[in-house]
Amino acid sequence: METDLNSVIAKLEDIDQKMASAELHYQNFLDEIHPSNKINACNFLHYLALRSLDIRELQNQLHALGLSSMASAESHIRGQVHAILRCLRSDKINNPHLLDSKSAEKSMNDKTTQLFSKSAKQSKPYIMVTCDSEIGLDHEKTKSLLLAGMNIARINCAHDNKKIWQNIIKNIKSASTETGVPCKIYMDLAGPKIRTVFKSKVKLKIEEGSLIQLVDESRIEDQKNTVGCTVPDIHKRLKKGETVLFDDGTIETVVEKIQKEVVFLRVKRISAKKKQIKAEKGINFPNSKLNMPSLTDYDIKCLPFIRRHAELVGYSFINSPADLIHLQKLLSTDHKLAIILKIETAEAVHNLPALLLTGLKHQKLGVMIARGDLAVEIGFERMSEIQEEILWLCEAAHVPVIWATQVLDNLNKLGMATRSEITDAAQAVQAECVMINKGSHIIKTIETLCNILHRSGGHHSKKRHIFRPLAIASDFLSQSPLQ
Repeated sequence: METDLNSVIAKLEDIDQKMASAELHYQNFLDEIHPSNKINACNFLHYLALRSLDIRELQNQLHALGLSSMASAESHIRGQVHAILRCLRSDKINNPHLLDSKSAEKSMNDKTTQLFSKSAKQSKPYIMVTCDSEIGLDHEKTKSLLLAGMNIARINCAHDNKKIWQNIIKNIKSASTETGVPCKIYMDLAGPKIRTVFKSKVKLKIEEGSLIQLVDESRIEDQKNTVGCTVPDIHKRLKKGETVLFDDGTIETVVEKIQKEVVFLRVKRISAKKKQIKAEKGINFPNSKLNMPSLTDYDIKCLPFIRRHAELVGYSFINSPADLIHLQKLLSTDHKLAIILKIETAEAVHNLPALLLTGLKHQKLGVMIARGDLAVEIGFERMSEIQEEILWLCEAAHVPVIWATQVLDNLNKLGMATRSEITDAAQAVQAECVMINKGSHIIKTIETLCNILHRSGGHHSKKRHIFRPLAIASDFLSQSPLQ
């Protein structure tokens, strides 16, 4: 056992040293972090240092010794290493500058409250609801949403216009005053709209194995088997063998060849009921680097309105730190507006550490797991893994997370939930906020979601089990012994 203990101590000391080295290596960068976020950024670097290592054997050793492993210590990871070492070594190390579990929990709660609500009594994830002109201008409906559990109203700048947005906001604020339920305004920047375009027809019939042509929308004609695209010079941005997906991934094609200004796509799979590509449908390029600006001219024109009327701005299709720096420069010293990084591309996932560190230069930062486009981009089979990784990294950086897209979607649209989406909704308790879209049964959906989150939250704090008493256990033990 002595040898085992020495081995464990040596491994932990090595990890501690690597954490210290990571912090030192990025010291110049840390100097640029907003003062209120600096300790969180340090913890994030410590966590990245840990997760660059394979510590599976160490985790098993700690478990065998009856000691706390590091499986649920993202928010205070170096402090956890020191806590374990204090249990194993005779000397008492104590670094008052490191987060412990209590101070880390307070930090995360403060960041969440700062972002989503003035109330410190929020015990479950906040609820965000997309409000378009249909429900956002309905005063009674808005009051019902607030009373059901809505805390944040989302307005998508890709739809409607400033006059409608202003009326929606006016209605929400009025309903909030009447109900006494605080509600913050979140506005999504539209971002680059990559859509299908036809000149006069509205759809193109296709078959598996057939060859179709993709061209810049400026070059679209009513040619047979041709689809226009809103990406300028699309033929210069793609390579042979890259995948092109249409309509939320229901149609899969691959670049077979590029001739002059035409991209020839071979149709590999059609999962939709109707074998056709319609106008105004989304296009995804999961293997391609399009090198398009995430912040469009339209987005920049929307910013003054957003700064006047909203508390949170969602940055759609952000990919790189350069994208974020561009927005930060436009906002300048305006730290009142919280920035929400919408993670919805493979590139954004890859760059998430750099995005988080760059984002922490801004006082108020959040992340949205935009699971719709993200699932299409990275592949549906990887979605569970990736959304967990995003949650871990954000917890380490003390950045609140919004869990978005198709939450209780069947219940919202049809009035009855599937078993899988109930399980999915329960997983959302690991986030700080959950977003739902409009639907015919939206009030029932919010009430059901609140119920699920309340029950799941009694068993979990983030991914850590907190061992609420189980009624099934106490009921059994209160009975007479089995005969």
